[in-house]
Amino acid sequence: MTDTSDPRQPTDIAEASQWRLMWLRFKKHKVALISLYIVLLFYVVAAFSEFFQTFDPEETSRRDVFHPPQAIQFFDLSKDGQRKFRPHFLGMTLTRDPETLATSYAVNPDEKIYIRLLGKSEPYELMGFIPMQTRLIAAVNEDERFYLFGADRLGRDMFSRTIAGTRISMSIGLVGVALSLVLGTLIGGLAGYLGGWFDAISTRAIELILSMPTIPIWLGLSATIPPTIDPLLRYFGITVILSLIGWTELARVVRGRFLALRTEDFVTAARLDGASPRRVVFRHMMPSLMSHIIASVSLAIPAMILAETSLSFLGLGLLPPTISWGVLLQESQNIRSIAQAPWLFVPGFFVMFAVLALNFLGDGLRDAADPYSQDPT
Repeated sequence: MTDTSDPRQPTDIAEASQWRLMWLRFKKHKVALISLYIVLLFYVVAAFSEFFQTFDPEETSRRDVFHPPQAIQFFDLSKDGQRKFRPHFLGMTLTRDPETLATSYAVNPDEKIYIRLLGKSEPYELMGFIPMQTRLIAAVNEDERFYLFGADRLGRDMFSRTIAGTRISMSIGLVGVALSLVLGTLIGGLAGYLGGWFDAISTRAIELILSMPTIPIWLGLSATIPPTIDPLLRYFGITVILSLIGWTELARVVRGRFLALRTEDFVTAARLDGASPRRVVFRHMMPSLMSHIIASVSLAIPAMILAETSLSFLGLGLLPPTISWGVLLQESQNIRSIAQAPWLFVPGFFVMFAVLALNFLGDGLRDAADPYSQDPT
């Protein structure tokens, strides 16, 4: 009889699930871990974009056309000459050259716009149904305006419009990938599990779609959507168009994995035990693919975001009054914007940061899901 009190005998056995092992490997990938926090921040901003906006993104101001960005000043002199922490912006005055009639903005040090965190603003609805009057950053005087990212040709605040565009651009990637996930796993799984004529037809269809140039297909399909259609319906239409092209890569991955798994011992044992095809697929085969599917999905989201941005930039995707990063970049298609208002390119930097973070996150998930990959250093 074994003496369990002997210290030389193992008493505890550490066990870890597949997801636990995947998380442990993922944490070693520092860049991917940082990217995860950045992506979460983007989606928090997208979910509660009204709270992070400084003003109504559709509010115009004729006297603030192409207003340049203002730098925040953290300290101010009190009446007794001491420096105190009082965040504010210096006002700007619109001037016009008497000879060329060109307009420009000059800093007015006598005008100060004080701001505060969690300040009171005009009423709005958070997420479209929660009435609120508190914003993350607000002017002490509700009548004053400030421009972190400048203003566009109609005097609309670019910071608020960029934050509002985060919801559309980031959500269209999730919705599009969700539809692609359903199509890819369903068609690829059936092709790999059943084989035969269904596998031959679906494989030829996947190869045909992959052989076509992507951008012309997107342009052709998006041109079929009437420009006068409701913005919400156009949003879902563009999402469906992106999903019709984006499911093929995932279907190929799922098909290849199913072809390899259907001859494994545990799948054969489940069949001999009388398990139905549905139980074999969803209870035994699909869990083995979840980590790979998650990695593929995380890499597909940035492609969806870039596709929507490209279509909207060319005027064939989302259209005003819908606000997305691609729609905002339409403002920078003329020489006047490039010369007078370079801050209109700010949404492009948001696209770049979001795509890079999602790509790094996808690389980290892919490495964590692959047990044969080397640990990141």
